[in-house]
Amino acid sequence: MKGKLILENGAIFSGKVFGHIEEAVGEVVFNTGMTGYEEILTDPSYTGQIVIMTYPLIGNYGINFDHLESAFPKVKGFVVREKNLIPNHWRCEMDLDGFLKEYGVMAIEGIDTRALTKMIRNQGTMKGILSVGDLTPIEIKKKFNDFQNFNPVEQVTTKEVYNIPGEGKHIAILDFGVKKSIIKSLKEKNCSITVFPAFTKAEEILKVNPHGVLLSNGPGDPKKLPDIITNIKGLLGKKPMFGICLGHQLLALALGGDTEKLKFGHRGCNHPVKDLFSNKVYITSQNHGYVVKRDSLPNDVLITHISLNDQSIEGMRHKNLPIFSVQFHPEASPGPLENNYLFDQFLMMMEVGRVWQGITA
Repeated sequence: MKGKLILENGAIFSGKVFGHIEEAVGEVVFNTGMTGYEEILTDPSYTGQIVIMTYPLIGNYGINFDHLESAFPKVKGFVVREKNLIPNHWRCEMDLDGFLKEYGVMAIEGIDTRALTKMIRNQGTMKGILSVGDLTPIEIKKKFNDFQNFNPVEQVTTKEVYNIPGEGKHIAILDFGVKKSIIKSLKEKNCSITVFPAFTKAEEILKVNPHGVLLSNGPGDPKKLPDIITNIKGLLGKKPMFGICLGHQLLALALGGDTEKLKFGHRGCNHPVKDLFSNKVYITSQNHGYVVKRDSLPNDVLITHISLNDQSIEGMRHKNLPIFSVQFHPEASPGPLENNYLFDQFLMMMEVGRVWQGITA
């Protein structure tokens, strides 16, 4: 069936729809990964977004449910150059089309994803509509005006506290849309884990007396989460803390810094980041549209990592308190695993009571 992607700037890209055929409106973003569409589709940080895959062939290894980062897809829509009709992988459990149909995600193929990506790079992230029908200019304008990515963290966070047993350090995770791979990374280090809903008060977290607190990834604008920022302030200096992606941004705001929206974001598994202390460069997995604003951090917070693509802040640590965070994803999924050492730094920080720079990949 023919369909189209209508952008906020008036551009229209025509193609063939697949998956669940029902109109979708969202923020249009692109991901530069050559693999990992299963993880991308189910990453809670993509809530409210229509994702373009820049790699031209998608679906060639099907869907393996062990690779999903949450129980079901979180994207509003999916855009590819070419959908593979016959996946070929020994662990394939379902094809891409069937997966999207089952979970209600609209997708489109056969459009020029290179031209679309260049447009977003040049003009910035914008809203889009995936549709099979003809819409009038008035209808299009109304749909764009009505769309708001409203309370995305509230949509994806756990509704109740749950525990994952382990013999090692007890980690409290504030779940803003935590990926399964973050939990898996801590489980592999034998941690005992308690996962809390995003808006849990600091006092409730401190009651379980964890060795450390992890602030997870998640969707949306960190400045629209003032209650969470207040709760994080209540944890500062009381427990060692490690922030990832949205958790990193919220931590910066809690410490007195500022954040801003990027023109088109960083999404992919091939982003070079420099560790300013070890002088090493790592290839990282990233998925964010906001960053910590340069020159906004207080004097007692050091920048530890920067992006080599645009020099934006990719990591920070406190000079005196056992607190550090990164903008990228040390658990990868998809992406290289060379940044997994940061979980070891977190565990070491809980042992010695300060950020430990001696552990590197």
